[in-house]
Amino acid sequence: MPLLSVRDLSVAFAQGGREQLAVDRVSFDIGRGETVALVGESGSGKSVSALSVLKLLPYPAASHPSGSVLFEGEDLLAKDDTELRRVRGKDITMIFQEPMTSLNPLHSIERQIGEVLKLHQGMSDKQARDRAIELLNEVGIREPEKRLGAYPHQLSGGQRQRVMIAMSLANEPKLLIADEPTTALDVTVQAQILELLDGLKEKNGMSMLFITHDLGIVRRIADRVCVMTKGKIVESGPTKEIFENPQHDYTRHLLAAEPKGEPPATDRTAREVMTGKEIKVWFPIKEGFLRRTVDHVKAVDGIDITMRAGQTVGVVGESGSGKTTLGLALCRMISSKGRIEFAGREIDTLSFNHMRPLRSELQIVFQDPFGSLSPRMSVSEIIEEGLRIHEPGLSADERDALVVDVLKEVGLDPATRFRYPHEFSGGQRQRIAIARAMVLKPKFVMLDEPTSALDMSVQAQVVDLLRDLQKRHDLAYLFISHDLKVVRALANEVIVMRNGKIVEAGPSEQIFRNPRTDYTKALIAAAFDIATAPAGVVSE
Repeated sequence: MPLLSVRDLSVAFAQGGREQLAVDRVSFDIGRGETVALVGESGSGKSVSALSVLKLLPYPAASHPSGSVLFEGEDLLAKDDTELRRVRGKDITMIFQEPMTSLNPLHSIERQIGEVLKLHQGMSDKQARDRAIELLNEVGIREPEKRLGAYPHQLSGGQRQRVMIAMSLANEPKLLIADEPTTALDVTVQAQILELLDGLKEKNGMSMLFITHDLGIVRRIADRVCVMTKGKIVESGPTKEIFENPQHDYTRHLLAAEPKGEPPATDRTAREVMTGKEIKVWFPIKEGFLRRTVDHVKAVDGIDITMRAGQTVGVVGESGSGKTTLGLALCRMISSKGRIEFAGREIDTLSFNHMRPLRSELQIVFQDPFGSLSPRMSVSEIIEEGLRIHEPGLSADERDALVVDVLKEVGLDPATRFRYPHEFSGGQRQRIAIARAMVLKPKFVMLDEPTSALDMSVQAQVVDLLRDLQKRHDLAYLFISHDLKVVRALANEVIVMRNGKIVEAGPSEQIFRNPRTDYTKALIAAAFDIATAPAGVVSE
């Protein structure tokens, strides 16, 4: 008997008085100790299928017109919440795609991991603390004892995802459902996490349902693959067979999808849009009753950087290396030391209020679209909000026309502009975030992991879109990413950061073809051949 057997599962959502089918009669099995990957583009029904296993969909808006989910022979869909609580977090656990929305912002990391251990294993405070330290160490977080008292907002995106993984593995579950678990992680850390999951799978006989759009990860970790599109499984089989001899056109489309093309030709005579000299961002470490400053976290420590019109500077490095902090400092979203010039004007001395008139020319696309898009506003309201502030003379019809145009540019149906962010997939939400930034036609855009939540084929579309917008409007980009394939396709210059400092910088072609430092070599090896990446070179 399979550990998990999904049979003829359908999922429908009530919308506007009628039901819309999101998953259409899906069937698959997961054997004991087996890893099954569910792959497909955003909106294909992967996550909805996985959430149905533990009945985590928003009921009663969601319903199951057909199907069953048998775990060890028992139908989970027929169980009530009380019965499911004994399964959730113990026998079956789940790693969600967006850790910032999954972790409680009011509770420390120690409390959140400890809660799972105390609830299901009855551990004491000390036992839970010791086990939490062990788990954090296993998932690659440096100095875990110091991280126990931290709150989610004090961790980087990659660190938050690793905390989620630690929580999910705490009770050594029989089945782990991993929904894009490595999306926010650096390529070298991806290799470590996949190795960790493989090891735990072998050690505990654990099974996995692995949901991802990254086919490189699927090739390494999955025993079998199910390919989904438009709510249906169109092809399934052993991983090797699917990769070497795909039968369905959609599977062949996925395997061929990858960001391609070359960045614009480097032009060192192009106009300087933004420059930073000796940029420093130090966060004080305070201890004792009087909260005296005893040391500093040097998130950014003396960085020089120049962004030119029509050019892209890519910033790469491990999570917590200071990439995003550098970008936020340049955009004057956080305080910093050092000189910053934007469009020939010194802005490092300007107050946040005096920066407001410049915001239309200086835009940001954040890493987590679910956290940066208001759940109370429709897509149209989100995108046109900047127009209302910076273009008050536009009529409602003119604003709507601009919203329609920019949604078309980012590959979304303009008819969906009256829907809300929760009604879109993760990849679609990121495109909405890009549209919000682009609608104001800025001079400079900071792109903080803008493709991390997107499918391979959509990544290629977004890279092409960003390249086209850059050429058309002579935009300067600061592109922050752990995906070196995307960086290579878009960036003219590359800066490699570690522990707040630049370890290597230069033209993109030079960095990728002839890296000088071991750290850069490890990043590149992990990005382009993750199975042979050096282990242990990068950890948090």
